[in-house]
Amino acid sequence: MQPRNMSMSGVVDLAAVKAAQEAKAKAEQARAEAVRHGGGGAVSPASLVIDVDEAGFERDVLQRSTEVPVVIDFWAEWCQPCKQLGPLLERLALEYNGRFVLAKVDVDANQMLMQQFGIQGIPAVFAVVAGQALPLFQGAAPEEQIRGTLDQLIQVSEERFGLTGLTVDADAQGGEAAAAPPVPAGPYDALLEAAVQALDAGDLGGAVQAYKNVLADDPGNTEAKLGLAQAELLKRVQDLDPQQVRKDAADKPGDVTAQIAAADLDLVGGHVEDAFGRLIDTVQRTAGDDRDAVRLRLLELFEVVGSDDPRVATARRALARALF
Repeated sequence: MQPRNMSMSGVVDLAAVKAAQEAKAKAEQARAEAVRHGGGGAVSPASLVIDVDEAGFERDVLQRSTEVPVVIDFWAEWCQPCKQLGPLLERLALEYNGRFVLAKVDVDANQMLMQQFGIQGIPAVFAVVAGQALPLFQGAAPEEQIRGTLDQLIQVSEERFGLTGLTVDADAQGGEAAAAPPVPAGPYDALLEAAVQALDAGDLGGAVQAYKNVLADDPGNTEAKLGLAQAELLKRVQDLDPQQVRKDAADKPGDVTAQIAAADLDLVGGHVEDAFGRLIDTVQRTAGDDRDAVRLRLLELFEVVGSDDPRVATARRALARALF
């Protein structure tokens, strides 16, 4: 696939005076806060390349983009061009030394983000500046061409939005590694078995804690993530009055708390499509913090059902349409 959109022609749309002033003010405030809380706001080189998922997108990309341009690399394990482009972008992120942050998004695990950005092929690279997105290019591209695009992005981000990047402490990563050598993960059979026994005994709090103990040491443990999502769901509904919850949801269609509680009950009762549909409808009727609360709960319910379930894929597409 040949690269396309290798230009910054769309950046002019980001340069509204009000947005520029607000973004610059936020960046200056963030830097001032960092100085007040120690170290001048220096970050380690490891923080310049991050993995991002749907749940953390607002924090890791949108909020961060008020301090530094965020370049998003949409990739997948099976994509051969991605394996060529990804290491190059990671190397450039370290070389540019805080002038931008690279966020890597696995499209297989985060299909909603892929749909929201309108991506039809990978690798695809976007940038987010002051909370606003623009396409950079799609497909593998020569290093010189990529450098030129990054230079334009950085120049526009600084001139229009006052984003001068992050201060990088080159010794931070080495110091941390020397002080805390990595500990091999697992095995976790005993902890996972303890969680299952707690579930069987009705000790939902104990099950939640047991799964969290596993995830604290191994954040990617699939069995623990699924078990935690299920245990937290059961814990949320254990004291609910189903009849009252459903009455509240029917009487107050705009009440986010009522709709979320009813969706939890729907899922526990095996009505997966009803739970997903209820929350997607609520997303369409809400905005701001309310909408975000509903969206996050829906992502949690996706975890309970499992990303391989076709009902989850269908609901992800419906959620993308509701959000955009």
